[in-house]
Amino acid sequence: MNQKKKLEIAVILIFIVTAVSTSFAMMPQKSQNSQGPIRIACVGDSITEGSEYPYVLWMLLGSNYSIGNFGKGGATVSMKGSTPYTNETVFEEAKKFQPNIVIIMLGANEALPSLNQSKEDFMKDYKTLVSEFQKLTSKPQIWLVKPSPIFNDGTGLSTRIYEQTILPSIEAVSKDMNLPLIDVYSRLINHPEYFLDGVHPFSEGAQVIASAIYKALTLI
Repeated sequence: MNQKKKLEIAVILIFIVTAVSTSFAMMPQKSQNSQGPIRIACVGDSITEGSEYPYVLWMLLGSNYSIGNFGKGGATVSMKGSTPYTNETVFEEAKKFQPNIVIIMLGANEALPSLNQSKEDFMKDYKTLVSEFQKLTSKPQIWLVKPSPIFNDGTGLSTRIYEQTILPSIEAVSKDMNLPLIDVYSRLINHPEYFLDGVHPFSEGAQVIASAIYKALTLI
């Protein structure tokens, strides 16, 4: 076998090993092992489920961390929605993951005018969601995220409701429950070009989200 062929095979093997290792690291580890990697549950809607942000976050943090993507498209904090997060299988999976850290980035779908969501109801349901994670035996640190902006009302979401009701409510929950808040909104408000439809981020937007969370976690 000539040298060139050996080099090609070596490159292929490295690629396969790297891909398998990455896939394993990103898989939720259901057993709780204090000597294992720090488990981070990324809780959210389609912005979490469909973007690259959990993967980018893992790349930034490294192999001492295991990231679980527990996003659910269409999910709401609100129990009035068609897809309340606490009613979904992914919520139970997030709890079984026994995370050491929970990152909650929800609220965009609450901007649907049909929900007629009040600040009081939203805050009540958000606090209920948080309390469910606080009951876990892993006693996770919980971080709330002020989500990315909504740039286009054409998606059916209202920027007015989002900015006047939902975002201030998330800030209020953070204050009331003494939980740290990661402000993704401010980092992206001047970058509509990072979004596919005014709501869902391209890879550039996902990188900004991951970077904001990474910086918050590593300042602990």
